[in-house]
Amino acid sequence: MTTSPQSTALTIMVIDDSSTIRRSAEIFLNQAGYQVVLADDGFDALAKINDHHPALVFCDILMPRLDGYQTCALIKKSALFRATPVLMLSSKDGLFDRARGAMVGASAYLTKPFTKDSLLAAVREHAMSQA
Repeated sequence: MTTSPQSTALTIMVIDDSSTIRRSAEIFLNQAGYQVVLADDGFDALAKINDHHPALVFCDILMPRLDGYQTCALIKKSALFRATPVLMLSSKDGLFDRARGAMVGASAYLTKPFTKDSLLAAVREHAMSQA
């Protein structure tokens, strides 16, 4: 019996209040062999991150209750997750948004709607350094 590639696959967290974005990211990442943890907002993500220890986090910016900047800042304040790359997801592509993401510790900024190729390229660029 062979071991499943999922057993050694990197775990990636996707935080987005849009079920369409979460589902798209989940499909793309699962097809590439990654384990995926979904969260529908920052509070949900913070509740799940300790259980799953993702190698990388994709985080939407515009979310109810706790926005992406606040979520990223809280993840980065944790000694356990300080080194975990957080990539911001947004439909806004302005310089101010990118700068604000960098200020809270985001590793990169991905514009929505993303393609499968751009999502996987971001994972390869940022998560492999954690592997």
